[in-house]
Amino acid sequence: MPSGKNQRLRYKRREKGLTDYRRRLRMLKGGKPRAVVRVSNTQTTCQLVEYSTYGDKVIVEMKSSALTKKYGWPIEASNKSVPASYLTGYAVGKKALAAGIQNAVLDLGLAASTTGNRVYSALKGMVDAGLDIPHGIDVIPTEERITGQHINEEMKSFVEATKANIQEEHA
Repeated sequence: MPSGKNQRLRYKRREKGLTDYRRRLRMLKGGKPRAVVRVSNTQTTCQLVEYSTYGDKVIVEMKSSALTKKYGWPIEASNKSVPASYLTGYAVGKKALAAGIQNAVLDLGLAASTTGNRVYSALKGMVDAGLDIPHGIDVIPTEERITGQHINEEMKSFVEATKANIQEEHA
């Protein structure tokens, strides 16, 4: 623990390894809302967050566990798979457009940035919904992985049906 007049206490979230303040400051300087994507052990969470001096304000939020309840995603299907992440991002994109948000910046947090992972699958969903988020095409997963054909053949029909349900609700 630092003590003495020449030592400075670090931020608690930096000390625990939860926040990269340099990256956060660069994103906040742009003035656009952040498209925050977090993948846990059980689900994917997508949010659109705006900065406020009193604390960040969540504008739109969707968890992949809500896909089953609202949009007909099969109960036996994983809520943290690539197709589930894509559909969660797609639903957030549709909600954001309904709320009047047209563009955002992707916030990965401290997640590893590997090509084709679930975070980029959610990004693809938001972009397909109509949000303008700057990204490189080479990081997006293949269409085969987004539709779930790598899991099994009937997953493609589940993805299409769920996507159609999302479009109906936000039409």
